Amino acid sequence: MAEPIKNRYDFEIIFDVENGNPNGDPDAGNMPRIDQETGLGLVTDVCLKRKIRNYVEAAKEDAPGYRIYIKDHVPLERNNCEAYQYLGIDRKKIKDVKKKDADIDLKIRDFMCENFYDIRTFGAVMTTFVKAGLNCGQVRGPVQFDFARSIEPILPQEIGISRVTVASERELENIGDYPMLGRKFIVPYALYIAHGYISANLARKVTGFSEEDLTLLWQAIINMFENDHSATRGSMAVRKLIVFKHESELGNAPAYQLFERIKVEKKDPEKPARAYSDYTVTVDDTNLPAGVTCIQMV
Repeated sequence: MAEPIKNRYDFEIIFDVENGNPNGDPDAGNMPRIDQETGLGLVTDVCLKRKIRNYVEAAKEDAPGYRIYIKDHVPLERNNCEAYQYLGIDRKKIKDVKKKDADIDLKIRDFMCENFYDIRTFGAVMTTFVKAGLNCGQVRGPVQFDFARSIEPILPQEIGISRVTVASERELENIGDYPMLGRKFIVPYALYIAHGYISANLARKVTGFSEEDLTLLWQAIINMFENDHSATRGSMAVRKLIVFKHESELGNAPAYQLFERIKVEKKDPEKPARAYSDYTVTVDDTNLPAGVTCIQMV
């Protein structure tokens, strides 16, 4: 395993959506997520991590050490069994194995971290191991996100959709030429901000998240919407990735103080924003706290 990172990082992602749904809420008919009190749009941390997983999977194509643990239509138990097979363990006799090898939990955890990039990065709850009484099933990852939040309140629009063809002659007779199929939601335009945190302490103690992993993470964040275009997310882009690097493992300044140095202001407060150019983004990187450097990657 490569050497773990030695520096803490705090970072801010600024991204936008145009005529799309950045993160639908299944409990609200797939309407864009929204803070009911403020009207600000929300994008969950889980959604952002999914984009990063998808990019890594596409870029690395299951290369050794860069497989993805949480993916579509792949039972987690199937991936978990690989650790048992690698270590030559009969999972039905795991209690007996633990009596003979007190370090079996760490060996399984290390195997999963070494082989699956998203476990090494975000951590995981591996229920099969938990049910087996192993202490390796809950892994804290060094990279975490908060919810993204829009700069201004959003006003989702509900759009009716139809089709020009039908499935059968009977449907044509009963419904007509243009049957209504349903509705979908879009946000005309919104600019979102998400904060992220990388713990070198957890990387060293738990998962082994390395400098190579960190470089791939930055690439994945910058490109996380480029290979995720769809009818509902046709125009989304990462506009800014601002990274604060700490000299120490535990950090040299509180994250909130660093994020407060980033200002996003609307050029014309009276006009609805419809493009990134309607905003001005400034970063005060002067007189930073000792031991902190600012890197603007986009």
